[in-house]
Amino acid sequence: MPSMTTSKVSRWDQHGREHVVHVRKSGMQRMLTCDTCGWRKGAQFLPWLKAEEHLADAHQATVDPSA
Repeated sequence: MPSMTTSKVSRWDQHGREHVVHVRKSGMQRMLTCDTCGWRKGAQFLPWLKAEEHLADAHQATVDPSA
């Protein structure tokens, strides 16, 4: 069984709330899970971009805390 690794994409909305999507990797497949709304999606390619798109579309969270 392949090992599981996890990373996250976090963005802040205009009200100062943090929204996080966790990216869990198992083999070639990645599963995206949103802490705020429970949204889940499988992604093989560009999972971090899909996580950023979800945060912007669903939560209007576009401010990158690392920038």
